[in-house]
Amino acid sequence: MGGTVVAEVPTKRGRGRRALKEKTPSTNDANIIIATPISPSSEKAAQVVPSKKKQDSKKQQSFEKELLEMQEMLQQMRLEKEKTEELLKVKDEALKLKEEELENRGREQEKLQTELKKLQKLKEFKPTMNLLVLKDNEEKKDKKKKGCSEKKRSSPPYILWMKDQWNEIKKANPEAEFKEISTMLGAKWKTVSAEEKKPYEGIYHAEKEAYLQVIAKEKRETEAMRLLEDEQKQRTAMELLEQYMQFKQEAEKDGKKNKKEKDPLRPRHPMSAYFLFTNDRRAALAAENKNFLEVPKITSEEWKNMTEEQKRPYEEMAKKNKEQYALEMEAYKQKKDEEAAHFMKEEEEQMKLQKQEALQLLKKKEKTENIIKKTKQNRQKKKQNKDDKNSDPNRPKKPASSFILLSKEARKTLQEERPGISTSTLNALVSLKWKELSEEDRQFWNGQASKAMDAYKKELEEYNKSLAATACQEQKTE
Repeated sequence: MGGTVVAEVPTKRGRGRRALKEKTPSTNDANIIIATPISPSSEKAAQVVPSKKKQDSKKQQSFEKELLEMQEMLQQMRLEKEKTEELLKVKDEALKLKEEELENRGREQEKLQTELKKLQKLKEFKPTMNLLVLKDNEEKKDKKKKGCSEKKRSSPPYILWMKDQWNEIKKANPEAEFKEISTMLGAKWKTVSAEEKKPYEGIYHAEKEAYLQVIAKEKRETEAMRLLEDEQKQRTAMELLEQYMQFKQEAEKDGKKNKKEKDPLRPRHPMSAYFLFTNDRRAALAAENKNFLEVPKITSEEWKNMTEEQKRPYEEMAKKNKEQYALEMEAYKQKKDEEAAHFMKEEEEQMKLQKQEALQLLKKKEKTENIIKKTKQNRQKKKQNKDDKNSDPNRPKKPASSFILLSKEARKTLQEERPGISTSTLNALVSLKWKELSEEDRQFWNGQASKAMDAYKKELEEYNKSLAATACQEQKTE
């Protein structure tokens, strides 16, 4: 036994050595190879081994590169797959939304069609009331077209004086034209004293006050009429709605009564013994090719001829169904009562929420009103403080800007050229003149304004110094 085992072992070791040739040699193996004498055949074999190893290493490197590339490709494919899945989800959601919109539109169209059918069945609605608001509007339009005004705008004192003096100058200069007379009157008006102007100014102020009173009265009347119109519109709308609702109810009563919608959760009423029997017999009679009208006749005759023993199973079934129906009805009624109680609670909670919201709105309104009052008070205080500061007559006044300096001179020339010109046209002409100014002229006016500003700053410094000195003297005296 021992000899046989020894003979088999070297064969296994020889196979193992052949498999180990491909692996890299260890340190011990390398030492053994160096120690042993090398033959020429072994040298050739040694040269072949490293070349194979290099090829294997190159193959491994290429394989690893391919693996890395494949992994990268797989990652890209996964990312693309995820993106495509997300796009598909988005498209599915959009399609679902479109389908829902189409369904909603279809339902709305069906509702509109039903309402149109109902309206077609109804008779023509003729309201029994006069619309007074329309008449008031027509009267207003007629007044606007006619242009009737109770009071004309007051004319300035220069025009009143000019009306008085026009005839005298016309007699003195009969050949003079309108422009010449107006220039002569303008020159004469400048020489008129303040005492002579007083009566014309008094007439002007009196007419102006009367005109303003009339305008204020008209404004109040228009506001009152607008409020009245709004109230009338609301009343007429409510009356029309009530009349239409009455008319609709009467029309529905005249037509066919609509069936009440049945509750699907309500338990169905049980069948009687006779109907249970007819249901059992119907299939057999249908097989005999009996008509729908013949079936109830045959079943009723058969039910009459049946004995009590034959009827008993159907009657017992009907009794059981009736008892079950009674139990189901009790449960249904309890459920309905619970739902009604829950609905009442929800309504009460909604009312509470509405009250809270209303209170919050009230608080917000009160806060805003208080803020507005405070801001107004602060503004008034600021104005008072400014007035107190500016009340000092010795304090230097702020100089005018370049535009205001030009407008003062332009106004004088325009008033001389066009006496009796309105303020609005005068302002428009001044602004046009400022826009059409050349750069040299504008620099001239800007220079004058800057000179005035420099003088103002110097005066302010002196004024502040004098104020500080007076304050120091007062402290010393105290």
